[in-house]
Amino acid sequence: MKIIDVFFRIIRTMTPGVLVAMGLLISSCATREQGPVSTLDENSISGDGPVVSTTTGNGAPSGPHYNLNIIGVPHDKTASMDNNDGHRIFVKLDGTVKILLTQGDFQVLDANGTDGTASFRLPNPDSANSGVTSYSVYARALGGPGGKSFTTTCATDSNGLIFCSTKSMVLVRYTGKSTFTNVSKYLLYIYVDLNGDGVLERVPLFDSRLQNYYWNYDNRGLKLAQLRFYQIPTTVP
Repeated sequence: MKIIDVFFRIIRTMTPGVLVAMGLLISSCATREQGPVSTLDENSISGDGPVVSTTTGNGAPSGPHYNLNIIGVPHDKTASMDNNDGHRIFVKLDGTVKILLTQGDFQVLDANGTDGTASFRLPNPDSANSGVTSYSVYARALGGPGGKSFTTTCATDSNGLIFCSTKSMVLVRYTGKSTFTNVSKYLLYIYVDLNGDGVLERVPLFDSRLQNYYWNYDNRGLKLAQLRFYQIPTTVP
């Protein structure tokens, strides 16, 4: 008698319950052969820095941080906002503003960007240009869906020639929950060909090769860009 005939004779003698149990066992084994399945979102594959073991539900690291809100408003502000440590900068809802950067402890120096310029102070992120920052910046877009902004780090040379990074931070407010992304390489460095050899150089904020550093903030309807500065390192290219 062939083995296959014996197998089918055994099957015919089994109760329905036993057959179901066998089916579940076979199905379970087939599933395990596929191996583990991981689900990655946009933030987890950005490669912008080291993995932080403890995070909050919004994608940002947990722990102390400095918070800066860049708020888009439909009308210009007229009040003086110099030396204002309010952790916010007002900008046009649609328009471009220069956020001038100076070195020192975190502080908003001029909160009114609706007149075209604002001012913010922050520490030197990488004085040795090692590619490892002394702190990290995380950002997310908030407010009504549909707005977006583009932020590019720029500076001038000794002759006043403007150099802007080839990498820009892009924030888009989609519908649903908004999560933080590591944007350190966009806001703390300029990637630019300084000497015209066709090779991009990495220039950290306040590097002596350039001066007059600023963020060129191009707002296109984004009501709130939220930045957080954490005392954790990020490795950049």
